[in-house]
Amino acid sequence: MARNRSALIALAALAAAAILPETGQGNYVMSIAVQIEILMCLVLGLNFVVGYAGMLDLGFAAFFAIGAYMTGLLSVDLHWPILATIPPAVGAALLGAVFVGLPTLRLRSDYLAVVTLGFGEIIQEVVTNLNQTGGPEGISGIPPLRIGGLVVTTNDGYYNVFLVLVLVFVAVSFRVRHSRLGRAWLAIREDEDTAQAMGIKVRRFKLYAYMAGSVFGSITGSLYGSAFIAIAPPSFGFNESLLVVMAVSIGGIGSIWGGLLGAGIVVAFPEVFRQFAQARLLVFGVVLVLIMVLRPQGVWPETGLGLDRAARVVAQFRGRRGEAVAARHRAAGVERTP
Repeated sequence: MARNRSALIALAALAAAAILPETGQGNYVMSIAVQIEILMCLVLGLNFVVGYAGMLDLGFAAFFAIGAYMTGLLSVDLHWPILATIPPAVGAALLGAVFVGLPTLRLRSDYLAVVTLGFGEIIQEVVTNLNQTGGPEGISGIPPLRIGGLVVTTNDGYYNVFLVLVLVFVAVSFRVRHSRLGRAWLAIREDEDTAQAMGIKVRRFKLYAYMAGSVFGSITGSLYGSAFIAIAPPSFGFNESLLVVMAVSIGGIGSIWGGLLGAGIVVAFPEVFRQFAQARLLVFGVVLVLIMVLRPQGVWPETGLGLDRAARVVAQFRGRRGEAVAARHRAAGVERTP
């Protein structure tokens, strides 16, 4: 019942997302919607690493940067179509994942987090200081996405492109989660030593998770460069990695729907609180703290929204309240009896 209810909520959200461009929203709203979808794609990639395999990655924006810069260089310097730049970008991201993952994924917990943070900082410093990548100014003039005879140039168009990408990533995430690979990742997340004792090659499967996340991150970066025409190093720093981790944690670690919801909260809430001007980040921070205190497992954890439990609590409250009212009525009747 809970699973069906969650599926209905997800389908309703999908229907609302599909008709959003038809509601006549302005460029500002559609631009925010595109940013939410981009973060959703990154969250689904990081969910392989953090949510499924249980590894803390603080440098995930590195793969986002690799995809964006590979597409920018190939499309601007060599005039490749955007879609043709995606396979080389994915290949470069996989090489980066293997290069970092092979010697470091034996580490655990905070040590692994420090290494991934360093990898993210290295990538940002490289693209900042290389003349080939445009230095601090980045790369501009990235051509629009062409799909057959269709040229995507508007916010509405890129909204639809990223919506399709989110759906594809969601389908892949569900498929992988229920596969042998996904079950191995979940076993590693729950108890790495026990998984090792059961015959799971922990380091190999952790590397697979890292590589899977890098694929999602690089594809998202490739389309990001086309959508925003220009890219620059500040877009791929630690703050971006932190936003992705924050979205995964707020939504519910390991939860696909929770990750999507967390991405929406992280991007949309600061815009909702824009009326508070300089204090909006403070208000946003307070809201995040309240969310994590009230829902430490995430807004939409793997176990579901918990609507059934909430309904039982409400029913129990109503039952107790009814019993109390009936008791007062009985007491009042006894007092009136001579």
